[in-house]
Amino acid sequence: MPTKIDSPAQWRQILGSHSVVIADFYADWCGPCKMIAPTFDSLATKYAKPGRIAFVKVDVDAQGEVAQQYSVRAMPTFLVLRGGSVVDTIQGANPPALTAAVEKAVKLAGPAAGASFSGAGNRLGGAGVGRPLAARPTRWSFDPKAFVDAVVVFFGLYFWSLFSLDPYKSAERSPFNIHTRQRKVQSTGGSRLGGSGTRSAPRTGVATMADVSSN
Repeated sequence: MPTKIDSPAQWRQILGSHSVVIADFYADWCGPCKMIAPTFDSLATKYAKPGRIAFVKVDVDAQGEVAQQYSVRAMPTFLVLRGGSVVDTIQGANPPALTAAVEKAVKLAGPAAGASFSGAGNRLGGAGVGRPLAARPTRWSFDPKAFVDAVVVFFGLYFWSLFSLDPYKSAERSPFNIHTRQRKVQSTGGSRLGGSGTRSAPRTGVATMADVSSN
């Protein structure tokens, strides 16, 4: 519902605390004022926003100072004020004109503070929803060469020891055993990183096909 102005001080306070003020200057003895009052009340119920848009009623007989300040001569008179300055005036009981002026004034007030949503947002479904894309685990990739090397080492050790009387000793001495290769490198003095004509340092992990062929 609209706020009834009881003093010039209240009028100034409302002007200073709202972006847009829509005022109905009326008189109790005015028939057209009573006719359009329900329209003004309905618009106030729909569009009034604390701290943004205020709808007020000013009785010109009780608040003559305020009415004189804006040179109100006819009733009803509707004033749309933005930042304390009059930006629109509607005189007479004209509901369509009043409605259009109010809707225009609502746009002048702009969006409410905090009305827009900010943030990175989330996507529906899947594990890790809401985390930055960079923080999600990368997908597993298949390395064909590493797979073949592992198969060669497995079956090499298997068949090497299969036909031996002592499978353990045979596997230990097998060229497929990475520890055997490391001992051979150490026995030849090893290698230094960056040296010319030297063999590369022993690698940790399974032996590869290249390792086997070099033996």
